[in-house]
Amino acid sequence: MSTDRQFTELLDLASRPLGAGVIATNEDTFADAENLLVTASPEFRPHTFGHKGQIMDGWESRRRRGVSAEQPHPGEEDHDWVIVRLGAAGVVRGVVVDTAHFTGNHPETASVQAASVPGHPSPAEVAAARWTEIVPRTPLRGDTAHAFPVADPVRYTHVRLNIWPDGGVARLRVHGEVLPDPRELAGLTFDLAAQEYGGAAEDASDRYYSSPHHLNAPGRPAVMGDGWETRRRRDKGHDWVRIALAGAGQVLAAEVDTSCFLANAPGWVELVGLAGGLETVLLPRTRLQPDTRHRYRLPAAAAVTHVHVNVYPDGGLARVRLVGRLTRAGQDAMALRWFNALPAEEARALLGQEVARARPLRDAEAIRALYGA
Repeated sequence: MSTDRQFTELLDLASRPLGAGVIATNEDTFADAENLLVTASPEFRPHTFGHKGQIMDGWESRRRRGVSAEQPHPGEEDHDWVIVRLGAAGVVRGVVVDTAHFTGNHPETASVQAASVPGHPSPAEVAAARWTEIVPRTPLRGDTAHAFPVADPVRYTHVRLNIWPDGGVARLRVHGEVLPDPRELAGLTFDLAAQEYGGAAEDASDRYYSSPHHLNAPGRPAVMGDGWETRRRRDKGHDWVRIALAGAGQVLAAEVDTSCFLANAPGWVELVGLAGGLETVLLPRTRLQPDTRHRYRLPAAAAVTHVHVNVYPDGGLARVRLVGRLTRAGQDAMALRWFNALPAEEARALLGQEVARARPLRDAEAIRALYGA
């Protein structure tokens, strides 16, 4: 990751649309822990009461009461917690713990832990995993988005938010970079731009109305705000987004979707592949229709690592899909990133102590058999 990028510009691995979910919590009497993963910003509607009190847009546990002012009930933990399965496994670059609208009922302190539990584990198996602290226990303020950079280079599948002693948190964001398991993708044709496989909208000419991250997000758009939209240009230029693919690959087909953009779709689109400083036109400038899914089979072209989506002159796109397959070099690079980021015990279990100790590996020869290369 480039050191000059703010981690909050990276993908939220704990996004519900990406597939994240709350799998366990010890307490959410006042407000459901699933609210932590809601994509929209938290809201507050004063004097809106349910039978448990003011309805809060977040996760809120009940007030702790112990046998004394200093001790919780016998056998009870001294804090509350929630475990989140990340939507896509990856390296965490930063966490946001947002106490928006929680003022007299926010926690005093919080910490965040992470674990790697491959496969499809049960909540009990995840809870029993080895947890690593990625954000130490830190004081919290009410009605504040607390941003915590994370320097841990390990690939994780789950995070655990701990709060002391109790209270409410509106949102949890876990920003980072997706590192897919290469064994799941080897030999397949898939959307090389998709977030769930490691595609990322790295940069854009304009993000005035909405984020370019929407372009390669999962699922179909429901409203115009689910896409990427630029301001109106008053010059002779054009707008663009640069998408990093999951790995070096050959793009075989593209979908450019202007769904929900009725009066503000671009007039034309162009797709340009990038690799090692060289450019390859994948789709020449082509006319677009509003509110339409445009599908194109692309002629055979050289492998690329990035695609520039150029729109003329401005406007909005809902989604861009770039279907293709990884090259051998792309598969190897994905496998190296994955294996070098695995927790030590997982790496040892796969290839033994000697290879695990030699990390970071520089070529994929030692691990090619794992993904059928």
